[in-house]
Amino acid sequence: MNAPNRYELFVLEDGEKPVEVSEDTKIPNAATIKVVKQDHTLANMIRAQLLAMPEVLFAGYKVPHPLHPYFLIKIQTDGTITPTAILEQACTKLIGQMAALETKFKREFSFKEVEPTEGQDVYGTVGADGAGGGAWSSGRDYLDF
Repeated sequence: MNAPNRYELFVLEDGEKPVEVSEDTKIPNAATIKVVKQDHTLANMIRAQLLAMPEVLFAGYKVPHPLHPYFLIKIQTDGTITPTAILEQACTKLIGQMAALETKFKREFSFKEVEPTEGQDVYGTVGADGAGGGAWSSGRDYLDF
């Protein structure tokens, strides 16, 4: 089979750089960043976070070939910030979002160990009148209890 060994898809070799930046000479305030040993999962999250930032004019990525574990992300900014600095900010925001998601996820599974008493709904899906809705109809998220 032509596929590389599984560990080669995520383990950096000696001297291999995880990120390489090359400034774009034809487009102002643009750069192409090569991220090694990652795939669509990280690339799409970074792209989406970059597009949510007002300083970014363009952000897109491509995976040149599925057997080569890297992606290229191109970023163009409005000139108030460099592409590498905005990428760093986007990654910092993503790390914060993932930490918050992890906290909510762990908190949700801590509710699994709580046994509801008679007539009590731990997740707030039943209203006080016994009908459906509960916290959902009030606009609160079930993680906000």
